[in-house]
Amino acid sequence: MDEPVPVTTVADELEADVVIGLLRSAGLECGFRSTGAEDSAFEGIGGGRVEIIVHPSDLETAREILAAAEQQ
Repeated sequence: MDEPVPVTTVADELEADVVIGLLRSAGLECGFRSTGAEDSAFEGIGGGRVEIIVHPSDLETAREILAAAEQQ
């Protein structure tokens, strides 16, 4: 099985849930992982930045879905 690859990085787990919901509604298997980076003065409260990850074979499709969502 191929190692998942990042398709985008978002501010926190709440935003990750929204993006993952969008990708899963299109039939893609995905998840997220922490980047370890904090963007907030309240470190640890929001969980910090996270990467949305997909299978390498789904990367281009995921990028297209996210780009289309940004245009709406």
